[in-house]
Amino acid sequence: MAAAARWCTGGRWALCLCLCAALLPRPARGLTDRLYCGRRVCYEVLGVSRQASKAEIARAYRQLARQYHPDRYRGEPAGGEGSGAQAAHEKFLLIAAAYETLKDEETRKDYDYMLDHPEEYYRHYYHYYRRRLAPKVDVTIVILVTVCAISVFQFFSWWSSYNEAINYLASVPKYRIQATEIARQQGLLNKTKEKGKNRRSKEEIREEEEEIIKDIIKNKIDIKGGYQKPKIYDILLFQILLAPFYWCKYIVWYCWWIYCFTIKGQEYGVEEKLYIIRRYMKMSQSQFDSLEDHQKETFLERQLWIRENYEVYKREQEEELKKKMATDPRWKRYRRWMKNEGPGRLTFIDD
Repeated sequence: MAAAARWCTGGRWALCLCLCAALLPRPARGLTDRLYCGRRVCYEVLGVSRQASKAEIARAYRQLARQYHPDRYRGEPAGGEGSGAQAAHEKFLLIAAAYETLKDEETRKDYDYMLDHPEEYYRHYYHYYRRRLAPKVDVTIVILVTVCAISVFQFFSWWSSYNEAINYLASVPKYRIQATEIARQQGLLNKTKEKGKNRRSKEEIREEEEEIIKDIIKNKIDIKGGYQKPKIYDILLFQILLAPFYWCKYIVWYCWWIYCFTIKGQEYGVEEKLYIIRRYMKMSQSQFDSLEDHQKETFLERQLWIRENYEVYKREQEEELKKKMATDPRWKRYRRWMKNEGPGRLTFIDD
């Protein structure tokens, strides 16, 4: 019994030692087989010392590459047909790996650190694969090309929206009649109906008249909001380039606002009043510019730059919206559907 107890105790200790050995870090040499030159030292592969310069490393690489390149190797087979060429090919890959490691200063520093501190194998793995998997293209170039592509798409998209707005306005009788009258007063439509050798078909005359009307609409009508005429300074690229200027301009404007209206207590002008109203309404500049002039005049008449007046106006608008929703047939149908069917319920209607 005593012998069995001693055997069990010894077995437990052996098991603990095995577990500890399994959990302890493995030797660095075994873990670095797949890093750099594996079990070989890259300096020894190229036949240079650790103090060798980049020129010496490049010279040694070229000599060995010419000697062991698969297309130039003329050695005799060492152990069977093709084994010499295969060995030369493996040697050439090892030489290339050594040169790739030592030609770059940062990679060479990491490799020298690994030779001096082989126990820090996790650090070696991290630095090796971080450099190997890092993108070859400069991130700055990628960002610049992306911003330029977005800016080009943005600019042409805005032009498409602007042309759609012009085509729509040219089809509205109110604006079309006004543009036609202006074209006749300027004598632009008479030029399209020339006779003699310069006589054109009705289709060509109609197309030219359409372009004249569109040009007059472009010049006479100020389109605001999302369909306004695009400006090159509004695209993303110029916004990024001019961002420091805009920041400085905003800081100067903010200091001026504090000095004039907070410290000196001056009265707000029309532009300042509209700015405060826009901030209360949480609208962007383009959204606020798209409003009609009579709406802005109403805002000023009701003195909405004063917070209390704006809160009263906001409650009135909410009440008016509720009344419209109560009388709108579409909202009635929607509320009826929500009451009877509700979301998430599948129904079939027999025709």
